[in-house]
Amino acid sequence: MSAPPSSGKPSASTVIPQSLLAFDFGLRRTGVAVGNAYLKSAQPVATIHQTGDARFDAIAKLIKEWQPDALVIGVPFHPDGAEHEMTAHARRFGRQLKGRFHLPVFEVDERYTSAEAQSAGARDLDAAAAALILEQFFREHS
Repeated sequence: MSAPPSSGKPSASTVIPQSLLAFDFGLRRTGVAVGNAYLKSAQPVATIHQTGDARFDAIAKLIKEWQPDALVIGVPFHPDGAEHEMTAHARRFGRQLKGRFHLPVFEVDERYTSAEAQSAGARDLDAAAAALILEQFFREHS
């Protein structure tokens, strides 16, 4: 499988992975969802409450369990599309995932996913936001 371009969006020649884990990155919590491109469905899995190496240890366990073909991260932007401090943090997290787990990492604009998850009454807000991020990936790459 070819590596995704730097934009995190697959090119026309890139094969879309079928099994994915998605992440709603936060400095204190990271929501995780799993999905299948054939079904174009995503489901919340968990929220990781650890930071630093402990966060990556938890992610390694999830990758071992779910065996994804690729990873998807939500990248936040201001409503006008401008980057902010968390944009850089999320992109760094994506680079760390790629470096540690050697899987393709795709970026998705995650504006409003947490608000959407909250308005839907999600019990695990971060994991639900990760599922919305993955559903957005499927819409963009179907």
